[in-house]
Amino acid sequence: MLKRNTRLRMEYLYRKSLEGKEREYYEKKRKIREALEEGKPIPTELRNEEAALRQEIDLEDEYTAVQKTHIDDEYATASEKDPKILLTTSREPSQRLGQFVKVCFCTLPIVIFHLELKLVFPNAARMNRGSQVISEIIEFCRAHEYTDVIFVHEHRGEPDNLVICHLPFGPTAFFELLNVVTRHDIKDKKAMGTMSEAYPHLILDNFSSKLGQRTANILKHLFPVPKPETKRIITFANKSDYISFRHHVYEKHGGPKSVELKEVGPRFELRLYQIILGTVDQQNEAQKEWVLRPYMNTAKKQNVLGA
Repeated sequence: MLKRNTRLRMEYLYRKSLEGKEREYYEKKRKIREALEEGKPIPTELRNEEAALRQEIDLEDEYTAVQKTHIDDEYATASEKDPKILLTTSREPSQRLGQFVKVCFCTLPIVIFHLELKLVFPNAARMNRGSQVISEIIEFCRAHEYTDVIFVHEHRGEPDNLVICHLPFGPTAFFELLNVVTRHDIKDKKAMGTMSEAYPHLILDNFSSKLGQRTANILKHLFPVPKPETKRIITFANKSDYISFRHHVYEKHGGPKSVELKEVGPRFELRLYQIILGTVDQQNEAQKEWVLRPYMNTAKKQNVLGA
């Protein structure tokens, strides 16, 4: 099994290494296509390759004309089956953290966040970490065809870190958790709706940059495709690189404009600080796709996820 995973990982890295060559070839065909459509002369540097490139263009359709990247490879089969997620925590989690990942209504301080995440993500299973190391968890998930693993970490009883690892080969996104408010902590429980387990509609707001689209891609593939009549909504809204998570259900009363929105919790903010091209157990070996470096930020460089 270990040799097979190593071989598959090497094949994936080899495909990714070809992306630069494929991008250069794609740019050449794009220039030829634009010149033909606009009636302009073929660029001088491409005239020796014009015949071969035009033959390639003639054979393309709407799917093959689009450049493929390693990002497409990572989520190429995502639409074929619903995601299957494993949720776990750091070792010896506090009561509040355990609760956040599972969802329970006891009055203990932090078994809350871990328990609540279990119902936020459809098809999620919760596992007690125990003494298992990360590499063992990843191998277990690969063997049982999990698509993602989510690790929730804490500091002094407060959830402070969320790691989303896509299987089998990554990517892995690291988020800082801020302003966590669990269902248990929401004061107005009468106004709070019930926790629906229907597949939710997603709202992804202000992920307009290339990095923002990459982040939205990681987040949206944690959720299966909902039915049109679903009345559950999950929102990821980016503002100044802080992603606000909100969870609502709605009810219609009378006409189309008569809609009542209820927050069901939990709510929190996420801040992306790293993406690696590998699984979480390869954190020291995998290539870093993006790393937050706040000391290098200027006013113009802030809000890298969107406008």
